[in-house]
Order: sequence, then C-alpha cells, then structure tokens
Amino acid sequence: MICRILLLFILTSCVCASLVVNVTQSSYQAEENHNITLEWTFTTNTDRSPNSLYIYCVMLTDIRHVLFHLREGVEVPESQDKQFSGRVQFDKDVLREGRLRLHMSRLRTDDSGLYLCDVITSDGRNSEKCHLKVTAVRDQPETPGATTLRRDPSPTQSGTPPESRGRIALFCGLGLTAAVLVLYLFARCIENKISTPHNKTYTI
Repeated sequence: MICRILLLFILTSCVCASLVVNVTQSSYQAEENHNITLEWTFTTNTDRSPNSLYIYCVMLTDIRHVLFHLREGVEVPESQDKQFSGRVQFDKDVLREGRLRLHMSRLRTDDSGLYLCDVITSDGRNSEKCHLKVTAVRDQPETPGATTLRRDPSPTQSGTPPESRGRIALFCGLGLTAAVLVLYLFARCIENKISTPHNKTYTI
C-alpha cells in the first residue's frame, strides 16, 4: 500500500513538473488611471487541444478577487470580480505560444496587491505570482488664476516688463537731459543780465 502511494506521488510530481509557469516581471509599478500589461508564460505542447487549457488569475487578499478566468480555452467574464469588470482584456493570439498577456486599463490604487495565475493543462498544473503597485496621481496642475496668485512677485521683484522698463529709462534720460539744458540756458540768461549794465555807456 505504501509503495503504491509513493508511486502515485512520484508520478503526480512528474506530471506537474512538466508544466512550467513563469512571470515576465515579478514586480510592476504604475500610476492610477494609466494602463499596464501583466504577462505570464507557460510551457506549450503542439498536440495539446485548446479546450484543455484552464487559467485562473486572482488578486490575493483576505478575499480572492478574480482577475481573469479562462475555461476550456474560452474566457468566462461573468466570473470576473466587479473591481476588474470591463478593465481587463487578454491576447487570444499569443495563448498558443504559451503567453498570457492581461491588459489592465484605468488603474486604481486599490488594484495594488499580489496577483497569482494558476494554469492547468493536460500536462499538469502550475502557478506563479507577481506584485503590482499603483501609486496615486501627482497633484494636478493649478488653475491659471491660482498659479498667478502663487507666482505674484515680491515688492522688490514687482514692476513692469523689461520692454516697459527700457522705455521708462529712455524717457527719464531724455527728461533729465532736457532739465539740464533748461538750467544751462537759464543760467546763461542770468549771466547776460548781470553783465549787461557794465557794458553800457552813460553821457553827461
């Protein structure tokens, strides 16, 4: 009896070992509202019928959330958890190559977690895990009004644009030159008035 149990265990181990499942990346990271592709690979057999392929992918938490379910080569969308409903698609064409590619769209922060895909074929059963981390979107750009208020220059930096400052400097220079010229002419006039009486001749 013991020999039979050991033989059965050895045969089962050999069958299970013939199916190898790997994950392309052990860890993924993305921002919410973005899309991402999770990919697993598994050994294929040209003689294997597509109807013998079962895939069951879940998000491992206290309660398993079904991410993707393939039964006898056909997707079973009704098994999918509401959290992933309408947001997960797979590539049918690459399944024959032994590749499972799941495209997740409109990521949420609660999508973060550990994902496991269990693959069952006529060659046996195997599974592999990967981790996904979805980070919150960075602060959105401020509205133009808020940006303007935040970027108001300090009193030492406030003023007119460079072009206007150049014009003001030009006008100030011209005004100063005109003022100097007026003062110079005024001084000459006074000097002439003072010097004129000494130049006059008086007759007795």
